[in-house]
Amino acid sequence: MSIGISKKGKVAISCASVLVVAAVIAIASGFRKKDSEPIKIPVNLNATLVNEMSDTSLLAGFDQQVKDYMTYWGLKGVSLSVMRNDSLLFSKGYGYADTKVPMKPGHILRMASVSKLVTAVGIMVLQERGQLSLKEQVFGPGGILDDSLYNSVITDTLYYKITVEDLLRHKGGFSKKGGDPMFSTRWIMMQNRWKEVPTKEQLMQVQLSRQLKFEPGTWQDYSNFGYLALSMVIEKVSGMPYEDFIQENVLHPAGCIGFRLAGNYYADKHPEEVRYYVQKDDEPAEEFNNSGRKVPRCYGGNDVAGLLGAGAWVGSTPELALLVASIDGKPEVPDIISKESVEAMTEYFDPDTYSLGWNDTKPTGEWTRTGTFAGTSALVKYFPDGECWVFITNTSTYKGPELAKFTNGLFEKLRAGYSAKLPKRNLFYDEPQQIQQ
Repeated sequence: MSIGISKKGKVAISCASVLVVAAVIAIASGFRKKDSEPIKIPVNLNATLVNEMSDTSLLAGFDQQVKDYMTYWGLKGVSLSVMRNDSLLFSKGYGYADTKVPMKPGHILRMASVSKLVTAVGIMVLQERGQLSLKEQVFGPGGILDDSLYNSVITDTLYYKITVEDLLRHKGGFSKKGGDPMFSTRWIMMQNRWKEVPTKEQLMQVQLSRQLKFEPGTWQDYSNFGYLALSMVIEKVSGMPYEDFIQENVLHPAGCIGFRLAGNYYADKHPEEVRYYVQKDDEPAEEFNNSGRKVPRCYGGNDVAGLLGAGAWVGSTPELALLVASIDGKPEVPDIISKESVEAMTEYFDPDTYSLGWNDTKPTGEWTRTGTFAGTSALVKYFPDGECWVFITNTSTYKGPELAKFTNGLFEKLRAGYSAKLPKRNLFYDEPQQIQQ
C-alpha cells in the first residue's frame, strides 16, 4: 500500500488503498443508527492519514512545543489528534514508533484504561437493546453471572448487591488495598500453587472468594477488576466473545476498524503497532507468569492481554477521536448510542462520583478519560467548546498516572496559542472537507 502527497497537498492513494477503503465501507454499511438511517462511514483513517496532511507553517511553534514536551519527559514517540465539533482538524505523529520508524497517525498504541470507555459504550448498547439494565444484579442467584462456578465461592453476601452501574462507577466494593487481581497474576499463581496463568474465570473466583471492602454503591475505589467483570457481563449477555461483540457493535459502526486487543510481548504486536518503552531508570520486572525471568516491565511485567475491557485495547488517536465523535451527542458524526445514553454517560453528580466510562465529566461539558501503565500514557480531553484532544505516547515516565496532568497542561498551552490556527477542514473523509467554524 502506498500513500503520498502531491504538490498541491492532496493525498495520493494507491489502488490497493482504494480497495481497502471500499471494503471497509462495504462492511460497515450493514450497521445503522436506526433502521431507516444509515451511518455515514468515513475512510480507513489509519491507511489514509499521513503526517504531511497536518504540516503547516502556522503550526511550527505548535510542533516545537510538542517536541519540547517529549524531550522533557523522555518520550520516544507521541500520537496527537485534535477534533472540533466532530471534524478532525489535526492528526500527527512525533518521534518514533519503533527503532528508526517515525510515528505516524495510523500507528496503533496501547491506550490502557481508555479501554474502559470502549467497554462502557458496549454496556450502553446492550441496555438500549433491552438485553440488560444498569440496575441489574451481577453476581449470585438471579444475577447476570449466576453460575455455580462463582456462586460456590461467595461467602460475602454483599456481592449480591453489586449492579452493572456499580461496576461502571467503580462502586462495586473492591479495593486495591487487598491487591488488584488484574496486576497480581504472579502472586495469585504462587498463592494457589498454579503452574499456568489464571483464566478470567479463575480470576473471578479468586476475587469472589474475598470479602468486599465496602457496601456496593456507598463508596468508590477505582477497580480494574470491575471492568473485567463488565467484559464478562458483555460475553454472557451477548453470547459472543468480548472482542467480537465490541468490534461488531461499537467500533465498526463508528468507523473504527484498527482497534485490537493487545498482546503481552513485542513479538505479539499487531501490524502498525508501536514499540513500547519504559523510563531509563526502570528496573526489569518479574515476568507476570511466574517464570522467574526478568523482563522489561512493558513486555511481560503484567498480563496486558488479560485485562480485556479494563485496559487491553490498542488503537490510533484519529480513530479514538472518531469513537468520541460517535458518542458525544453532536450531529455532525451520527452517534452509535442514543441521546439518553450519551447524557447518562456524561451526567455530573459530584466530584467524588465516577462517570460511566469517563474518569470525570463536569457540568460545563468537559470530559476526561486517562490511561496509564508501563510503556504508555493516554489522555482524551473533551472541552466545553467542542474540541477534543487525544494524546497517546509509547513511553511511560516516573510520574505514572500523574503524567496526564502535565499533558493536560500541554493541551491548555496549545489551545491558547493555536486553536484559531488549526486548519478548518475535516480529515475524517477521503477528500478533506473545508468547514465553517
